[in-house]
Amino acid sequence: VQLQASGGGTVQVGGSLRLSCSASGLTFSTYAVGWFRQTPGNEREFVAAITSRGDGTLYADSVKGRFTISRDDAKNTADLRIDSLKPEDTAVYFCAAVPDGKSWSGLGVYWGQGTLVTVSS
Repeated sequence: VQLQASGGGTVQVGGSLRLSCSASGLTFSTYAVGWFRQTPGNEREFVAAITSRGDGTLYADSVKGRFTISRDDAKNTADLRIDSLKPEDTAVYFCAAVPDGKSWSGLGVYWGQGTLVTVSS
């Protein structure tokens, strides 16, 4: 199983980015997909998730209204649209996939490598 996150970069405050997570080696449509982020010295934190069927989404309070998660099972991808970027959004962003019904904190979570988002003021 491989998850590949891409789309990070340096953006000015108020700008937008689209991160993409490409998956292979799994039946993508049976996995929920999540995005997490981490800054130096801090634990990885949850950002957003989407159900395997794409019929439900969940967002951290800090990103509600600014981040939008979506998926395209035909392409085995899941995107995170980030609008109105703030300096505190600077972090390494990771995508992850977990089988239906499993916990993000348990076994069976697949992680991709991170992509760095830097918001400059």
